[in-house]
Amino acid sequence: MKRQNIVLVIAIGFCFLSRLANAQSGIFENQVDIGKPKLSGTTIYSSQGQTYQLKGAGYNIWFQRDEFQYSFSKIKGDFILTANFSFDGSGTDAHRKIGWMVRESTDENAAHISAVLHGDGLTVLQWRALRGAYMRDPEDEIFASKKGYTILQLERSGKKFIMRAAHVGEPLQVIGSHEMETLKDEVLAGLFVCSHNPDATETANAWNVRIDQPVPEKYDAYKQGFLGSRLEIVNITDGKRKIIHENTGRVEAPNWMPDGKKLLINKDGFLYKIPIEGGELEKFNTGTANHNNNDHGISFNGKLLAISHHRDGLSGGGSSVYVLPIDGGEPKLITENTPSYWHGWAPNNKEVVYVAQRSGSKTYQIYKNSIDGSKETQLTAHTVGHVDGPEYSPDGKYIYYNGSQSGTMQLWRMNPDGTEKEQITFDESNNWFPHISPDGKWIAYLSFSETTNPDDHPFYQRVTLKLMRVDGGPTKVIAYLYGGQGTINVPSWSPDSKFVAFVSNSR
Repeated sequence: MKRQNIVLVIAIGFCFLSRLANAQSGIFENQVDIGKPKLSGTTIYSSQGQTYQLKGAGYNIWFQRDEFQYSFSKIKGDFILTANFSFDGSGTDAHRKIGWMVRESTDENAAHISAVLHGDGLTVLQWRALRGAYMRDPEDEIFASKKGYTILQLERSGKKFIMRAAHVGEPLQVIGSHEMETLKDEVLAGLFVCSHNPDATETANAWNVRIDQPVPEKYDAYKQGFLGSRLEIVNITDGKRKIIHENTGRVEAPNWMPDGKKLLINKDGFLYKIPIEGGELEKFNTGTANHNNNDHGISFNGKLLAISHHRDGLSGGGSSVYVLPIDGGEPKLITENTPSYWHGWAPNNKEVVYVAQRSGSKTYQIYKNSIDGSKETQLTAHTVGHVDGPEYSPDGKYIYYNGSQSGTMQLWRMNPDGTEKEQITFDESNNWFPHISPDGKWIAYLSFSETTNPDDHPFYQRVTLKLMRVDGGPTKVIAYLYGGQGTINVPSWSPDSKFVAFVSNSR
């Protein structure tokens, strides 16, 4: 065999092994049995479902040494670890364990801290403060009552670790916190499973696995740089998420194309299409409009696209609403006055609704206009607070929007002529961008924390994507993420009303 052929075979072999390792480990760099348990374990990653199956044995993760299966990566600085967990079968011991672990090394007696789900449902924060020290946890009657959580989150903020957990569909609750003085800046972080029985192997599963690296609270994305972006799709029935595209730059605001096969997103002033299975970005033709923001969307009949493009040298950044064919082309100007930010189509496909500032006013109001630009009509006239995100229901009966006139940002609706304004959410969160499913049954929206400025939807926050029925009823969380501005600014439902697309962020 010629030398160049040998080199080629070796290169192909390394490529195969690299892909195999990725197929087995997913986002994690390594997997190992800590403490040499009698029975070996493994972690298998399914790229199709983006799920992890962990099999492991081990006497326990307790006392002065540990035995378990661990899938992990090295990571520095602050981070947020979030995932859904479940066990297979009834198991051999009530205290089999799965969860997140942050560890100083792979030594069996290493210092570590873990967010743990036990086989009997006990959900607790546990740690070994020093190498070789006895394990500790704050378990008492209060913590012992916290059972049945299947969503675990472990956040590092400096030396402090915070564990949160949630039942499916509910907000995250703080389970416990502890300062780990001995852990260095670089640590190991990942998933683990332990059977709590040296003669048995247990199987568990993890999905919606995310490692997010946040930025300081006072962070200006425009001055200090934009974080990486993940384009994701979530199934509203089971809450399972799938990342279809990752980008080191700023990707925002997905629309679902009418055929249900591609998404439309904005990036660096342009629009792009991408298959829902992932793949290469395909530039969308918006003619001379080359400074598009994250306010764009498709008419109900699937024939037209509205965009918000910034014209140079005009007040308020010059954002103006345009309309063009769904196949691309030169856009037609709808709003001569600026700033104007598109948010919704009327079901008649002849009108659009948007937020704008007019006549020197410092407040934004909601307007509608015909797509020939001839009839701008003001629909709100508040003097305090902010309104945003207007969107028609598919039946044309209401325009939904978010407004802070009550003191916090909540969801509202009004008649298409602006009359009979009605608040429809009443919680402590600041709620933005109500998007109505094509079948008219659901409202998807984004919730910021109660500490966020009600009139702002900033970048890079701990936010939740929520779902509520149009006809009323309880709200449920369908995604816990790090995002905010650009996550779900525009209508992002699949045509069959089964999925929602959104963007999350991480360093």
